[in-house]
Amino acid sequence: MLTKIEKLFTAFFCILLCFEMITAELHSFWHYFAKPSLLIALLVFYYTRSKSIPVPLKRLTLGALLFSLLGDIALMFVDQSAHYFTAGLASFLIAHILYIFVFLKARNRSKSPWLLASILLVYGTGLFWLLNDNLGPMLLPVFLYMLVILTMATTAFLREGRVPKISFYLVFFGAILFLISDSLLAVNKFYTPLAFSNISIMFTYASAQLFIVFGLIKQQ
Repeated sequence: MLTKIEKLFTAFFCILLCFEMITAELHSFWHYFAKPSLLIALLVFYYTRSKSIPVPLKRLTLGALLFSLLGDIALMFVDQSAHYFTAGLASFLIAHILYIFVFLKARNRSKSPWLLASILLVYGTGLFWLLNDNLGPMLLPVFLYMLVILTMATTAFLREGRVPKISFYLVFFGAILFLISDSLLAVNKFYTPLAFSNISIMFTYASAQLFIVFGLIKQQ
């Protein structure tokens, strides 16, 4: 169950998310403040609520959130240069790697990853086949990114049995939402523009980060 503070933060976070999506659709100047505010809020919330979490684990999580914030900022400027997309991709790649290390800290070594990994690999292969013809010079970076995010989702699954159930479900659901969000982003950029893409991508992405943060706090 969520505490009163967590419920209040969720309401505040939803307001920030609505503000972000509205300003993005209006191409407003305020979007440059609204989008980073989501991860800044999560960074502050996690830092203040993680007093009893071991310092190495806390640093890894804060690092993942920080690189996610840098990725968000970079992607706001993709219209100005393709290099910003590459920078955003690199930032989120590092964020996912840090999340992998965080999740492996609570790995249940008796749990087999192969069934889920196989399902995710089939999914990733299908998505990569769909995008392949339009990737061009981004083919290798996107391929590596997909491997990393599939690994992130798998390591989130491997926490089952080593952490409280609510922590496991929140983190695993967050990891799957992250995978969905990145898939929507990839399809929108490299295959075909999606209707209301900003809303679907940001809703799944922000929800993913929120669930992961709450789940890691519940691991205490």
